[in-house]
Amino acid sequence: MACALSCAAPAHAQSPSPAAEQAEQKIVIGYLRRAEKPTAVSRIQLPAENDGEAGAQIGVDDDAVTGEFLGQNFSLVARKLKPGEDSAKALAELTRQGIQYILADLPPEALLKAADSPDAARALIFNIGAPDDYLREESCRANVVHVAPTRSMLADALAQYLIWKQWRKWFLVRGSHPQDILWAEALKRSAARFGGRIVEERVYEDRGGARRSDSGVTLVQKEMPAFTQSAPAHDVLVAADESAVFADYLPYRTWDPRPVVGSSGLVPTSWDASNEQWGATQLQQRFERKFFRPMGPLDMNAWTAARMIGEAASHGAAADASATKAFLLSPEFALAAFKGQKLTLRDWNLQLRQPILLSDGRNVVSLSPQEGFMHQFSELDTLGYDRPESKCHLK
Repeated sequence: MACALSCAAPAHAQSPSPAAEQAEQKIVIGYLRRAEKPTAVSRIQLPAENDGEAGAQIGVDDDAVTGEFLGQNFSLVARKLKPGEDSAKALAELTRQGIQYILADLPPEALLKAADSPDAARALIFNIGAPDDYLREESCRANVVHVAPTRSMLADALAQYLIWKQWRKWFLVRGSHPQDILWAEALKRSAARFGGRIVEERVYEDRGGARRSDSGVTLVQKEMPAFTQSAPAHDVLVAADESAVFADYLPYRTWDPRPVVGSSGLVPTSWDASNEQWGATQLQQRFERKFFRPMGPLDMNAWTAARMIGEAASHGAAADASATKAFLLSPEFALAAFKGQKLTLRDWNLQLRQPILLSDGRNVVSLSPQEGFMHQFSELDTLGYDRPESKCHLK
């Protein structure tokens, strides 16, 4: 096409395209990865080594397609923390290279430490991994955009579906780790909010042990029916096991024949490899061709963050982090992300509004918010803490 335009005129009359007249704008996106790997009950659920980073790369590739026509060059620089390494120092390594955009898959306290460091003052951090509500509420930061959905958003998405199904009586089983307690509290909040009732709450204590050993299946088959026996009448067993200790052993092993939801069975998530709706197949296939594995939730969070930056750049708002943030908060911003409706940013706590998929591990069973759950501004704000509930005071 370029040759067709330029060769049509005499040599002395040729003029460069507008994109060629200006210096190429280089936009580098940094990626900070946590040191530890998440655990899983089943080996097929163990995360890939490039979990998240692969999604970021696909997002950068997509940004580059539009950027080519606008004289913009996108690239990704990944930095994995070592065990015990200071997240603020790792962030400083990126920002001192002139990188203003940081995708962060960090534990909550490491994320806050990085965000509060002097080197982060002119950066915009995208939280793609931590679901903790307090990061968006009492501990919110003005330089942290939250792409990962919160526990409250995930819990509300699940609760809406259970109420829509008229499964109002919940038998809650939670793990003994701090993150399990937080997940259970989010589920109890959602029950109270939408009309569910916790008929009993039990704690599964993590005693360690090798359930994936030869004797593990026999042990679990005997343990889980006894553990769930004598529960009050319930419609569904809700598992809060974010630490991945026991929930995946519950389906088909409970004393009462009831559906399992929450951390196993029917699971609320930002993405699922089975999603083919709303044009998602083309994204899934591009990802699989490049990385030879399915695309997971952390990959999708990272892709979304990279595309948010790309959208800002395509609207001339990538000169610095403050310009990008202003664009993301403006009415002009809306991101198509293969979830049925466009995503926008909550201006009161910088949390990305998004639908939540409900998956059984093989198919997308439903999508929340569910029909009938109304809101005066956006039905997506029925998921998680709404503006009047927020404790965030951005500075």
